Amino acid sequence: MLASACAEGAAQAVADHLGIFDLVLASDATTNLSSEAKADALVARFGEQGFEYVGNHRHDLAVWRRAAVAHVVGGDRALLAKATSTTRAGHSFDRPHDRARAWVRALRPHQWTKNSLIFVPLLSAHRISELDSVVAAVLAFVSFNLAASSVYLLNDIADVENDRDHPTKRTRPFAAGTASLLAGWVAWPLLALAALGLGLAVSPLLSAVLVVYLVVTTAYSLALKRKPLIDVLTLAVLYTIRIVAGAAAVQVTLSTWLLSFSCFFFLSLALVKRVSELYRTRLTNSTAVGRGYRADDLELLSSYGVTTSVASVLVFTLFISDEATAKLYDTPGLLWFSVPLILAWLMRIWLLAHRGEMNEDPILYAIRDRVSICAGIAVVLIFLAATTLTV
Repeated sequence: MLASACAEGAAQAVADHLGIFDLVLASDATTNLSSEAKADALVARFGEQGFEYVGNHRHDLAVWRRAAVAHVVGGDRALLAKATSTTRAGHSFDRPHDRARAWVRALRPHQWTKNSLIFVPLLSAHRISELDSVVAAVLAFVSFNLAASSVYLLNDIADVENDRDHPTKRTRPFAAGTASLLAGWVAWPLLALAALGLGLAVSPLLSAVLVVYLVVTTAYSLALKRKPLIDVLTLAVLYTIRIVAGAAAVQVTLSTWLLSFSCFFFLSLALVKRVSELYRTRLTNSTAVGRGYRADDLELLSSYGVTTSVASVLVFTLFISDEATAKLYDTPGLLWFSVPLILAWLMRIWLLAHRGEMNEDPILYAIRDRVSICAGIAVVLIFLAATTLTV
């Protein structure tokens, strides 16, 4: 059906020319078929949410509110957000120049900051002055960026239906229709192969770690993220794999204490992410879309998260007390000043989560939060002081 606010004669001429419409509704001498009038006419014919509507103007918002699915033409992101805030998101038919922007969003380059964990072994082993090690770490970082984007594409393709029903994920490129699903199916394996090839160029061990990362991440995207508790444990493992990859790239042996700290620390942050989602679920009296949790799991998950955050700090103290760690620093005692900073930061993250002020992803929140940035800089300065100062 063609439903237009233009004159009936013009609308009928368009319909006759295209030959794809069975019915035409348009303005006549007594009715301007726009906004609420158009919505009323469509509801009278099809019922509330009995139709899908394609529009391109703010006047169409009244129609989208009463439609089952909103399809938006023109690439206006503000209009798309308003249209899909009250009904299910359909396709977004953008102008050609918006396609590149949509693909950049689909690759999620802002998530690449998580791969900076690859540089932890380089720094902790004091190999920063060795050019070969730095180059290897940088190449490992790039390979993980390619691998991460590959899996993000696969995740969004596999989860497109759930994303369209999610309050924030509905604007993701595949869910909103701004990126082609077919192109996504082609792009994600190509990115994965490029990541493996680059990893193999650095070292066979790094390539093997990349294979594990891709397998675990793909399993998480397709199934494990819907398994309660297994999902957060998997996220903690994936963060730790990045540190293992850094060690494989620069060929150093990791401290078991550092690996243990990573597991507990990132398990706590993964639980923060789930608690934030459940907090929103409780506020809206809905279920967690695509997850295996219920709103009444919030308190239990919070207790798990706080416990693991304290455990991570305890393990960190064992790491800085280790004889192997002490040999790397001129004044290892200074490292103890980082302990209260890490503990305070974790306590603050959990406080914000309980207040409902935390983004769903605490890592991305931290890189934009001034307090987190200052705490991170302070910890880095403490480690530098322990390396260079003699007391």
